[in-house]
Amino acid sequence: MDYHTMRTFADSWGLLAMLVFFISASAFVFRPGSRDASAEAALIPLKDDCDER
Repeated sequence: MDYHTMRTFADSWGLLAMLVFFISASAFVFRPGSRDASAEAALIPLKDDCDER
């Protein structure tokens, strides 16, 4: 593969693949019912893990 072929692919199908990935990730994050899971995940760094000592 030469530079021109890779550049053409990145400009067309690569951009489409990144767009599909972005839309899928956004839909996963903003799906209905994900608020509870997100709130629980946000509190993980604040939990006191006394069992690890």
